[in-house]
Amino acid sequence: MASVASFRVFLPNFVLNSVYKSRNPAQIQCLAAPDSSIVSSDSVVVNGASVIGDKAGIEPLINGENRRLGSYFEEKKNTAKDDGDEHLEVLWDDGYGTDTVKDYLEISKEMIRPDGGPPRWFCPVSCGQPLKDSPVLLFLPGIDGVGLGLISHHKALGKRLVTFVEKTVRLEHASSPNKPIYLLGESFGGCLALAVAARNRTIDLVVILVNPATSFERSQLQPLLPILESLPDGLHFTVPYLLSFIMDFSLLSSYGCLLTPGDPLKMAMINIDSTFPPRLVLDQLSRNLTALLPLLSNICNRLNTCGNIEQGLSDIIPKDTLLWKLKLLKSAAAYANSRLHAVKAEVLLLASGKDNMLPSGDEARRLWNSLQNCRARYFKDNGHTLLLEDGVNLLTIIKGALKYRRSRRRDYISDFLPPSMSEFRRTFEQQNGLLRFGASPIMFSTLENGNIVKGIAGVPNDGPVLLVGNHMLMGLEVGFFIEEFLREKNIVVHGLAHPELFLERLATPTDEFSFLDWTRIYGAVPVTASNLFKFLSKKSHILLFPGGAREALHRKGEEYQLFWPDQPEFVRMAARFGATIVPFGVVGEDDIAESSRMLVLDYDDMMKIPFLRDHIKETNLNAVRARTGMTGEVANEDLFVPVLFPKLPGRFYYLFGKPIETKGRENELKNKENANVVYLQVKSEIERILSYLIKKREKDPYRGIIDRTIYRTLSAPPGQVPTFEL
Repeated sequence: MASVASFRVFLPNFVLNSVYKSRNPAQIQCLAAPDSSIVSSDSVVVNGASVIGDKAGIEPLINGENRRLGSYFEEKKNTAKDDGDEHLEVLWDDGYGTDTVKDYLEISKEMIRPDGGPPRWFCPVSCGQPLKDSPVLLFLPGIDGVGLGLISHHKALGKRLVTFVEKTVRLEHASSPNKPIYLLGESFGGCLALAVAARNRTIDLVVILVNPATSFERSQLQPLLPILESLPDGLHFTVPYLLSFIMDFSLLSSYGCLLTPGDPLKMAMINIDSTFPPRLVLDQLSRNLTALLPLLSNICNRLNTCGNIEQGLSDIIPKDTLLWKLKLLKSAAAYANSRLHAVKAEVLLLASGKDNMLPSGDEARRLWNSLQNCRARYFKDNGHTLLLEDGVNLLTIIKGALKYRRSRRRDYISDFLPPSMSEFRRTFEQQNGLLRFGASPIMFSTLENGNIVKGIAGVPNDGPVLLVGNHMLMGLEVGFFIEEFLREKNIVVHGLAHPELFLERLATPTDEFSFLDWTRIYGAVPVTASNLFKFLSKKSHILLFPGGAREALHRKGEEYQLFWPDQPEFVRMAARFGATIVPFGVVGEDDIAESSRMLVLDYDDMMKIPFLRDHIKETNLNAVRARTGMTGEVANEDLFVPVLFPKLPGRFYYLFGKPIETKGRENELKNKENANVVYLQVKSEIERILSYLIKKREKDPYRGIIDRTIYRTLSAPPGQVPTFEL
């Protein structure tokens, strides 16, 4: 499958080291299609075309005297054919992890080659053709200047990569004034991105900061400046030892003259499936680490060929170059910090908890309080080189933080990007594996002839389909629901969720990537009439819980009770688009935390405790209400977290009822009384399903986790654990 990405990405190269020149051009594999050819690193995409071996064709796009820059945007306007793909397939291959730190080190030696020219833009071939109307992303790299820190994310983000300068931002804005421009700044590039945002407040910018160097004055690098300035040339060979004393440097790239403080194990794990058996994981990890050794050993080889250690180290890390870079960091940080108040752009801040170069965790708190529109994600176990480490997929983070959009206002439906295969594996095979093992969900569906079968074959493949059912406690059933439809039908089911889940009113600068981020990635949107209308018009599969928050946060003894409003509006809207309504029921919460005994504190209990009552009232004071204008118990949608005492897990059971067709009944169901008849039909069918499942599960010999574990141990091959007879 061809590479399809969500951004037009541009990367810069502004390495200014004229000492070392590579003699052997690296080969770069084009990841645009399975039959990718191998091209030289001299091949660079310029103005949408690949220029191979033509030095004149790789001139910088960003140059005050570059007359090609203006024509670049003229070409964009006149090239109507280069629209790119319009949609991504569900579970598309985002290529995450295809390129690793090994590729970073190999390609860096090519990017470091000086030619006397100014900084320039380039686009990795692996980005492929951009999606139609995708925004531009300019990557501003760290102080190494190579511009390859995104190498693990090229294919996922890609559609054209470039990187640097205010002039580029303004010209891109003039070309596409209704699209946002993404500035991705890593370390030093973070300072640059903030400075550009502060100077261009009227341009729609989305700034993504990755361990920004705005904290340079409080970093362990700052004391090096006076030492380097006073250090005699004859003692320059002591610099690496000073650096290793001050910081825990894990990698040293001789080609890029780059010191990379990161976690070598996380870097080496980036292309390893953690669901493999431990022996295979360790074997692949060993091979990845071994593959890095030849690249890192070039330091020693170059020292040997230079004849003496002083000359060798001066060649690899020239004193003047290192001093210049540190001064550049200092001035960039000071400039950006002096203009934080002027930054009006959206900011997404990614901070590492184990950054040995900069105090990124503390800096995240400072920037979060200083910037006007900032959202943060904290990675407590990662180092400075966050984008090169395993488990950090930049596109996934952008989507989960609700920062991906293609116009001035984010649209939950048109800006939705379907989950990729790497996201699916991480969510349901790595993170949710233990939960699946404990709950062992089993699903049934009803065919048109009324027969109940195992699986979801009875749910129509063609939309629009409106899946209507009951909420269990805390919405525990939703994850397995989404997973099954992706596995069996390759269909994204869009859940209509409470609007508060998308506002992050209680956000902090140390928020980690969480369950809420994943719900957004898998298509959940705020429950509104307009969103339901849009999904139905796009023939989507939609998941609706009429009981809402009141049903998901029910009280003791209320399990499997429906709290529905007396408004059949979803029936009338479904009929307008001829949608199929599929009622369903799910039971099993009382096998995880039995409400009557294991729900320690529910809403009623908490409201009797003064400090908990005050906390709930304060939390819900300005909360968005999904059921405005309603009265009674169904209107009580205060949000809170109940106190549970879990029990030895049982099992989740799902049953989809017989589909109810509304096609051809639009005029009939416009009448509110007729719509109410269908509404009550759906509700009574769900209640019947719940009673059926509660009764049938008593005959399941593998309802308990101990029985299921014994079955899994003895069965060969290990398939899905059986259940009751239909």
